[in-house]
Amino acid sequence: MAFTTEKISFIGGAGEKLAARLDIPDTPVRAFALFAHCFTCTKDLKAVSRLAGGLTRHGIAVLRFDFTGLGSSEGEFANTNFSSNINDLVAAADWLRENHQAPQILIGHSLGGAAVLAAAHHIGECKAIATIGAPYDPDHVTGNFAEAVSLIHEKGAAEVSVGGRPFTIKQQFLDDIAAHNMKDAISRLGRALLIFHAPRDEIVGIENAEQIFVAAKHPKSFVSLDDADHLMHNADDAVYVSSVIAAWAESYIEAPKVDDGFDLPGGPGEVVVWETGNGKFQQHVMVGGRHYLKADEPKSYGGLDSGPSPYDLLLAGLGACTSMTMRMYADHKKIPLERVTVRLNHEKVHGEDCQECETQNGKVDVIQREVIIEGDLDDDVRAKLLEIADKCPVHKTLHSEVNIVTHEGK
Repeated sequence: MAFTTEKISFIGGAGEKLAARLDIPDTPVRAFALFAHCFTCTKDLKAVSRLAGGLTRHGIAVLRFDFTGLGSSEGEFANTNFSSNINDLVAAADWLRENHQAPQILIGHSLGGAAVLAAAHHIGECKAIATIGAPYDPDHVTGNFAEAVSLIHEKGAAEVSVGGRPFTIKQQFLDDIAAHNMKDAISRLGRALLIFHAPRDEIVGIENAEQIFVAAKHPKSFVSLDDADHLMHNADDAVYVSSVIAAWAESYIEAPKVDDGFDLPGGPGEVVVWETGNGKFQQHVMVGGRHYLKADEPKSYGGLDSGPSPYDLLLAGLGACTSMTMRMYADHKKIPLERVTVRLNHEKVHGEDCQECETQNGKVDVIQREVIIEGDLDDDVRAKLLEIADKCPVHKTLHSEVNIVTHEGK
């Protein structure tokens, strides 16, 4: 199942612009999920990308972003802490709420897992939370730079190496993570919790999963990742996690409902269109009960630009019909036509500016159609093929009287 990835940005908890990616399935969105990555990681970690892609195959859209000071986001990492990560997550949820719909699912990897457990209390729409290799106590992250902790206490800051990259850690970071009481936050969670952990995780020990599980109240579940490493380098592990999350969350999320008056998903020869509830104009389009796509408007018109506009779809129908008709004729006449490419655009012009138009008053619709014919063909054959292009059924429909009958459904 295909999906699209949109690059977006939003203002984080500290007022900096944060870089993000929104992975949206090309089928109706069942729910939105918000993902928090591990300490010093980014949204583009392979495991994160694979997991997000896996969730889209189940109709779940995923927003993943770089915390302040990491990846492509603005800000200084040295000035961030666990609290700022929580604030960034809340800001990300706010962006989803304003532009699509609030996240019903929160997913966190490693320290990001601890962050979503804390942030959930500030995201009322959240129904389900999944953690992957998460520490019970955010203070656990100091194990990445244990040899520098005393120096940080002494000097107020120190440069440490995490994953082979240098980062500056300040005393405020240590003070902040020490101030968080995760036992209380987990016990008051009030949402369904799914805990993933690998028994052989050498970065965050399996005992952390046990402590989270004991502190949480039902509904809660635990899934062992067997031989997976902390960063899930094996692609199969991320795909497995996404499949389990999707199946588990089904019992808790409120999937968007469509009007029962529509006989969805439609049958042969029928096109069904209904609002997604995302953005101002975005529409689900089901064709013949088998083919799905989205329709939208460009951002310049207030849309999300997540699919073709109504006029784009009209041009697509004409272009496809033109090419198909020419192909049928060429095959019937055994013309060695290699390929047809049709380029179209639509505009409204003043009638007086259109020499080919009968109407001279007001504005008229003009469709420019460019047909590119490939193959070793003489001029007469090419001219005949262009003549055939004008005979395509959609072309004839656009030039004929069309009676559209509208009635209210039940």
